[in-house]
Amino acid sequence: MPSDSQYLAALRSYYAKHKTLPSYAAIGRLVGLSSKASVAQMIGRLKEQQFLDSAPDRRLRPGKRFFERSIGENLHAGLPSPVEEAILDDLSIDSYLIRDPTNTMLIRVKGDSMVDAGILEKDIVVVERQSTALDGQIVVAVLEGELTLKRLRLDQGRPILLPENQNYAAIQPTEDFTILGVVVGLVRHY
Repeated sequence: MPSDSQYLAALRSYYAKHKTLPSYAAIGRLVGLSSKASVAQMIGRLKEQQFLDSAPDRRLRPGKRFFERSIGENLHAGLPSPVEEAILDDLSIDSYLIRDPTNTMLIRVKGDSMVDAGILEKDIVVVERQSTALDGQIVVAVLEGELTLKRLRLDQGRPILLPENQNYAAIQPTEDFTILGVVVGLVRHY
């Protein structure tokens, strides 16, 4: 008999393809459970573990832990390490990168002015909205009505926006300058 983790894997695959969870009857067919009672028990266990939740209309939806994935802590880039040391915990990318969902936005990077900071074109930066930043933080700023991604330097209280690419010059903003937010993370798809 399959385990709850195998049932969860089937539901995650279904959700990735359809962007919704199936009905109870369809779950039974999907995971090979023939009785409504066994489907209800499996769903109950996954709800208790916060992998599934119910919407107000009683339809199933992903729970708090639905998007968790295993994370490895001891992956060596040099010599190989034993497999049993590699997988240590579970992690939700959303909870790891986003502390305040209401004030967080994702912005796709265009251009190469931040490559030496490891930020490449088409990366997605995770930005916490705030109107101030500390010296040295990477910020998304509005400069003359356009967004730019740069490292903030404060020179005697005056802001300077520094690119992380020697092919670009520093920018000393005029009065038409605001900080939209601070970069707190990065997502890259290979």
